[in-house]
Amino acid sequence: MRITIEGASEEFERKLLALLAEHRHELAVTADTEWTVERAERYLRSLPAGARKFAEMVVVDGDGYLDAETLRQALGKLNGPAVALSRAVPRGVREGWWPDGTSAPITAVWDPDNPSWQKAIAYELASENVPIFREALTNLSGGARRSPHPWAVEDAPSALDIPTGWAATDYAPRVLALDNDTSAPGADSAPGQER
Repeated sequence: MRITIEGASEEFERKLLALLAEHRHELAVTADTEWTVERAERYLRSLPAGARKFAEMVVVDGDGYLDAETLRQALGKLNGPAVALSRAVPRGVREGWWPDGTSAPITAVWDPDNPSWQKAIAYELASENVPIFREALTNLSGGARRSPHPWAVEDAPSALDIPTGWAATDYAPRVLALDNDTSAPGADSAPGQER
């Protein structure tokens, strides 16, 4: 029997994998180790700022392949960001964000003519993962897929409007009432007195 489940939440995936693990002696279980937009978002959110900028440059500026010198000019030493990238995948496996066997999305490219110890000459992201990580970066930067507001910008309520459900004659406390403002309730109180 072969079962394919698409669009399930990560919580459902964890529960299903736990159930399958109980019956592992009866089943051959393989987990999907491909990168998805949701996994890419979680991966990018887990990175420190320098490593996220590193990943963003490889994805956006390099379209999946960026020479290390360009990264060094922008970020300085690459030790910190490169280590953060390499530790993010095992951390995600431990946290249950993706299954064991998920490969690191961004990898170093070494000079094939110099097999001894060397600095990376470039960093690359597999071409099939570039659109996935582009969409994840767009989502994280407040892109078109998710709006931070439940309304369109032109329909946004004004902060000066009377609150919904209030009548124009209802008393709405003011943030600031001037002492000489006789139209505000309590304007007849003595100057300096709290209202």
